[in-house]
Amino acid sequence: MDATVKEEKNPSLGDSINEFLADFEVLGEHRAEIMNREFKAFLARATRGMSPLELVNAYIDWLGHLAISPGKLAILGQSLVRKQLQLGLYNFRSMVNPDAAKPSRLAARQMQADGWKRWPFNVFAQSYLVSKEWWQEATTGIEGLNKDHERLVSFMAEQILETISPANFPLSNPEIISTTIRERGSNLKRGLSNYIDDKLRKTTSKPVAGRENFKVGETVGITPGKVIFQNSLMELIQYEPSTATVCAEPVFIVPAWIMKYYILDLSPKNSMVKYLVDQGKTVFIISWKNPSAEDREITMEDYLKLGLMQALDVIGTVVPGQKVNSVGYCIGGTLLYIAAALMARDNDDRLNSISIFAAQADFSEAGEIRTFLSESIYTFLKNLMWKQGYLGLENMGGAFAALRATDLIHTPKVDRYWLGKESSMNDLMAWNADGTRMPYCMHSEYLRTLYMDNDLAENRFIVDGLPIAVSDIEVPFFVVGTNTDHVAPWQSVYKVNRLNSGEVTFMLTSGGHNAGIISGPSHPRRTYQMATRKAGEKYIDPQSWIDNTPVQKGSWWPVWNEWLDQHSSTQVKPPAMGAPRKGIKALRDAPGEYVLG
Repeated sequence: MDATVKEEKNPSLGDSINEFLADFEVLGEHRAEIMNREFKAFLARATRGMSPLELVNAYIDWLGHLAISPGKLAILGQSLVRKQLQLGLYNFRSMVNPDAAKPSRLAARQMQADGWKRWPFNVFAQSYLVSKEWWQEATTGIEGLNKDHERLVSFMAEQILETISPANFPLSNPEIISTTIRERGSNLKRGLSNYIDDKLRKTTSKPVAGRENFKVGETVGITPGKVIFQNSLMELIQYEPSTATVCAEPVFIVPAWIMKYYILDLSPKNSMVKYLVDQGKTVFIISWKNPSAEDREITMEDYLKLGLMQALDVIGTVVPGQKVNSVGYCIGGTLLYIAAALMARDNDDRLNSISIFAAQADFSEAGEIRTFLSESIYTFLKNLMWKQGYLGLENMGGAFAALRATDLIHTPKVDRYWLGKESSMNDLMAWNADGTRMPYCMHSEYLRTLYMDNDLAENRFIVDGLPIAVSDIEVPFFVVGTNTDHVAPWQSVYKVNRLNSGEVTFMLTSGGHNAGIISGPSHPRRTYQMATRKAGEKYIDPQSWIDNTPVQKGSWWPVWNEWLDQHSSTQVKPPAMGAPRKGIKALRDAPGEYVLG
């Protein structure tokens, strides 16, 4: 026994090493992964989700391939010298001739006022535009450069140039100078007041200036209706009829949960919902819950089953025996593609038609937003969402604003802080400032499976253990793209013509991702192009389509309404609000509760 005690007090070197190794391995893979995620989430918060490693890799790739391209370097050198000489000549000539030939072919919307035509401001403007041209040459067309890196480097160069544009500074912007002289500095006093007010609002989480004039349920989102169903993810709203008869087939709208549903029910003149109701349609719409950190585990399948599919079940109870004219907007349109493909696979024939607004099923050419999505950036975003439980408005809004930095960031600052203008907010702008969040699991899956891996277009998207295919869908499509969409470029939206060989009516309308869709009859200056490809007809590429499809004037809403009428069977008396005898009854008035969250 004494020997045993002695042995315990004097362990061998091997035992000591084993104890050390045992203690050393306590960390474990799980804890190591947590450490990785915590650190990456910390970095992601500091960089708002942008990966600094991706920026470094992109610049190394660009500089490396540029360095081994002597021909490209020589051309850039020649271009730089030529542009500087042209700019110098323009400087002298424009002193005496304001109409002297300009060295740049570009134009800037923020530099169109008469003051920019006078020396030296015309030279400031041309210096900026010449720089943009040269940097565009320097960051593109380099053999061997990764296309994603080319896009990112070119984007960053443009962002820097837009930030230092002469239009953004008081001493180089003739409008600021002339306004300050004319108003004896009152504009600067108002601008300082606006700046302080904006900072206080941001600090105290108050709405941006002007949004208080647009209250949901009072000035926007006021089409009469009832919430007839609610679960943990959505409320389903049924709108009250305004006509004696309605189309037998109801219209079911699936909005995006990246935005609040009332973009489709703004002030009455801009409300798509009101327009449809007044045209004799029974309208149902989903109002999604704005998720918080507690909803981090919500998945794409939850949005499909607890959202779209459960809403369809409820509509089938209210309007039994009738097929549905379904509508999907933005990510809601992508979800509708998934649901329709699932229903086609499972022989569920409840859909009568599908209307898709600014939504993609094929993400292989998803536009400028892909600038912010690579493997490295995805990792940073995923860890940021893991830490927070969601992706916040500041991340999504910042990314979208950066795509149009001049229009959405710099020009508003000049107007508000240097020119002292009050914010001029309309209903669409007020809605845009009323953002939502994306739950961690859903958005991680959405970015990975759809944006990065393109599983839906490649027939790899899995629902209930089996893949689905958009090509299985047999009901007619009405698909709308907008010609200045930065989020879902119309050429990408048009890819439905490659994924499905059935009847597709494609509409291309003027405007962007939101304004192009919310462009009813009150917007007479809108234009559109529309053509229908019948089932079995040959594919037409996007450029040939746009070249051979005539341009029409006016809003596209009446044309779509006529299409819905053509795909409806008959007129009937409006259905009851809900189905009280079957447990579907009015819970509260529209717009409901979730939209206020």
